Amino acid sequence: PDGAKAGRSESKATLKSETNREEVLENVRATLRTKIRKELVALPTYNVFDNLDFHLHDNDMVTLSGQVRLPSLKVNAERVVSNIEGVKSVINQIEVLPTSPFDDDIRRVAFLQIYSHSQLSRYGLQPVPPIHIIVKGGRLALEGFVANESDRAAAGIQANQVSNVFEEIGRAS
Repeated sequence: PDGAKAGRSESKATLKSETNREEVLENVRATLRTKIRKELVALPTYNVFDNLDFHLHDNDMVTLSGQVRLPSLKVNAERVVSNIEGVKSVINQIEVLPTSPFDDDIRRVAFLQIYSHSQLSRYGLQPVPPIHIIVKGGRLALEGFVANESDRAAAGIQANQVSNVFEEIGRAS
């Protein structure tokens, strides 16, 4: 009987030790995710027309994804993330959007339409507004975060209005 109690105590101690280890690892990983996010958002050319995202794998490898307008932003994102202590390696899957004056026009109009809307204007006051306007080949998509479903719907309506106008322009050409 005493041996059985000792075995259970050791099992509980091992389980508690593993649980503590997992908690510590998760805290370290959460800190690492925060550092990565801060570094990406702080890149000098990152703005509302870019969308950077990442995934931190269990082996401290980072996969970068998203869309950017400038090739230098893709390179700089990989560089800053690979220089973060604790990141073992980086896989860069960021897409560089093709250069297009037509897409640039859509971006500008969408920005004005979305961020001048009374319900959404507060988002435009942030250093990097949270609603990212991604345009590729005349197709407009919104990425990012808003506070609630009503703001999400309002942003979608504004984006659809812009898309409809530019579709009409495309048909008229």
